[in-house]
Amino acid sequence: MSANPDRMQLLSSALSAAATRAAELVGGGAALLFAVLPGEAPDGPPRLRAAAGFASHDDAREAAAGLADAVSQCHSTGRREETPATAGMQGRAAAGIVLHPLAANGTCHGVLAIGLPIALPAETNESVTLLAATTAVHLDHSGLCEKLEQIRADKVESESFTDERSDELLKLSETLFAQDIELLRSNEKLGQIEKIKSDFIEKMSRELRTPLNSIIEAIISVLAGENENISETAKQSLRTALDEGTIYQRTLQNILDLWRIRQGEMAVEVQDLNLSELIDEAIFSIQDTIAGKPIVVRKHIQEPFPKLKCDPAKLNQILFLLLDNAAKFTAEGDIEISARYEDGTLYCQISDTGIGICPDDQDYVFDEFFQVDDRASTQYRGAGLGLSLVTELLELLDGRCAIRSEAGQGTTASIEIAVQPS
Repeated sequence: MSANPDRMQLLSSALSAAATRAAELVGGGAALLFAVLPGEAPDGPPRLRAAAGFASHDDAREAAAGLADAVSQCHSTGRREETPATAGMQGRAAAGIVLHPLAANGTCHGVLAIGLPIALPAETNESVTLLAATTAVHLDHSGLCEKLEQIRADKVESESFTDERSDELLKLSETLFAQDIELLRSNEKLGQIEKIKSDFIEKMSRELRTPLNSIIEAIISVLAGENENISETAKQSLRTALDEGTIYQRTLQNILDLWRIRQGEMAVEVQDLNLSELIDEAIFSIQDTIAGKPIVVRKHIQEPFPKLKCDPAKLNQILFLLLDNAAKFTAEGDIEISARYEDGTLYCQISDTGIGICPDDQDYVFDEFFQVDDRASTQYRGAGLGLSLVTELLELLDGRCAIRSEAGQGTTASIEIAVQPS
């Protein structure tokens, strides 16, 4: 008896959703889900069924090939395994790869392999483990449903249906009912974990930002009001503290913004905007980043620029993040921002003469927490969230971003946003 097409379609959707959820849980990593599906040889190797966090199917297949031995080991032992980043996973697995067996009802149905951008806290580990267990039950449940249908079909076709087969039918029905309850409880628990995480992020952001804002305001007040009464050494120390506090404040805001977008809690507010003024504001906002550097920032837009309708706050944030990123990685030279409007689309480009990005890293620059090398987090301040937040904000505005770069030759970031004339 062939597998039920509708059930297989539902199972395929569940596996894809599990891979996507796994990548999201670990903060922008990558996930590969290998499984033996109902109707296939149960002792056969699990095959790649779903992937998330990759630029293309070819990238996912390359990563899967590099993990073949580790997946086979995890599948055969039924134990959780850890391995360093393999071919195809560099940049997505800075903290290594964890492999969870998808075992249920005494059978290992596959493996969930997750690339970790950072080491996971305990509560995230718990969520990933629960997700793997729930996915295993989905796989087992689908197989049992196929088996149950086969037995029922045999019962209809056979004139002599034995008591032994009747008992098997009853046990299968009981197991399926128990798994239905387990899946409901698992989904409920995952929802509770997400709510706890959401509440925690909201509360911690508020608890950290409130005193941080007070500290920043106090430093500004001292520098403005007592400027003549304090030594140059003290002034420099206060300015350094102000810079550090501002960076920390932006990082907190980026984390909170990313979280709100992922939860669908950030609304788009379309209004009339003046693009020239928005660009000027974004350029002004990066003055601290370029302070002390021989950098010239140039703006090239047609004047008068047509009036447009968009979300000014989000567009301003996108421009600031791209300009700040350019300023951060440029020691000297030029940063140019240009814009044009054509056929309902706003086109912007931000070019710099900075360190550039090598081809191997360009696929990963929009991943959360990604840094171009191990020294980047100390040499160039930041958490690696800027470009990831740019991507999320652009999706809200029905836009996209592309990077063109060459190591040592600078970078050009191009964005396109669907807008309306005012």
